[in-house]
Amino acid sequence: MLKVNRKVEYGLIALKHMWGKPQGQLTSVREICELYKAPFDPLAHVLRILNANGILQSEQGAHGGYRLLQDLNSISLAQFIEMIEGQLAWTDCIMEFDECRCGMLDACNIVAPMHQFNQRLIEFLHSITLSDLLALNSDAVKFNLRPSSGASAATP
Repeated sequence: MLKVNRKVEYGLIALKHMWGKPQGQLTSVREICELYKAPFDPLAHVLRILNANGILQSEQGAHGGYRLLQDLNSISLAQFIEMIEGQLAWTDCIMEFDECRCGMLDACNIVAPMHQFNQRLIEFLHSITLSDLLALNSDAVKFNLRPSSGASAATP
């Protein structure tokens, strides 16, 4: 199953929250945690990563926090995921050679198709900017995420 890492989700939640505030206004980790029920330590870690990559700017002190520094039109979803998780790889064999943990690599017959799929997936993720993704109005889209057993998800 293709799934977004929780840390990526926390980062997106934080960016969408900050994006909706007046430009330059600070946001604390605690504020985001309380509003969206995110765990403090993982969220704080993600915000430090975004700060180190120039997406956010941190301000220390009793009334400190983070502010959005970069235009979200200039950051692709692929770049964002790689900042937080590292190299995008659909399977272990796609990881850089020294990181490949697959014991089947020498005899595997699907390495080439997996590499091609990975490349297409990365191209797709590069085609989506964070502003494209976060501009969607979550109230306008309703999903039935918990279909009853044996039934398929209802169409919105």
